[in-house]
Amino acid sequence: MSNKIIYNPPITSMSDIMNNTINVKIKKTHPEAIIPKYAKPGDAGVDLYCVSRYTEKTGNMIYDKNIVYDTGIAVEIPAGYVGLIFPRSSISKYNIWLRNAVGVIDSGYRGNIILKFGYYNGIDTNHYEVGDRVGQLIIMPYPSVTFEEVEELTDSARGNGGFGSTGEK
Repeated sequence: MSNKIIYNPPITSMSDIMNNTINVKIKKTHPEAIIPKYAKPGDAGVDLYCVSRYTEKTGNMIYDKNIVYDTGIAVEIPAGYVGLIFPRSSISKYNIWLRNAVGVIDSGYRGNIILKFGYYNGIDTNHYEVGDRVGQLIIMPYPSVTFEEVEELTDSARGNGGFGSTGEK
């Protein structure tokens, strides 16, 4: 396996952002799958549509089942990029939450894109239906990181304050 660093030139202007396009191969794994698309110009994420829905038991006493949405698509994300799956803002209308908060699709993954949601308080009240937009996919570059172990880290204004420490008075 190569440790080759993939260089992505820095984005320095709005025109760089608007002209920064990549081609991503996509495969329908279900005949009724809808190819993801942007709802409006300037949107960061493309909408993911549901072609099937089912529930699965989790074994957790409080959150005892997942609701699983299959998008019916698989993608080939280029090396140096990652796909991030986020819930849509419409999730606030439902009694569900995306189980892993943000889904990560690595460039080597070729399987179906599915989204798993849990019910708040384990109560099955309302949820997305087949055909609905169930999530958003954002594909973005990421740096290749090499970690350097050190004895001390450089001081900063924040230091080791966390968990709301910047709002403390």
